[in-house]
Amino acid sequence: MERGYAAPVSESPEKAEVDPAARRRRQRDVAAARPPGQSSPWVPALMVTCFVLGLVWLVVYYLAGTQVPGMSTLGTWNLLVGIGVIAIGFVVSTQWR
Repeated sequence: MERGYAAPVSESPEKAEVDPAARRRRQRDVAAARPPGQSSPWVPALMVTCFVLGLVWLVVYYLAGTQVPGMSTLGTWNLLVGIGVIAIGFVVSTQWR
């Protein structure tokens, strides 16, 4: 075991299923075992998803915005929605290490 990292708590599977507190302790210990400076795996996935979703929203708005029922009622607010989703992707990207 490297210095400064907590080892995951090993428990029997039966006890972990019965005791929710033990499950939370185990999840916390596993999360604490991650090396410092490493981001969670959901960060890049969410970042890329926001970028792609925002881009797709804008492209669909420009190509078929008047034919899509929800988009036609929003009008030019679709630009704010698409750019807003992309901006959320940039905010999430600040958490990626």
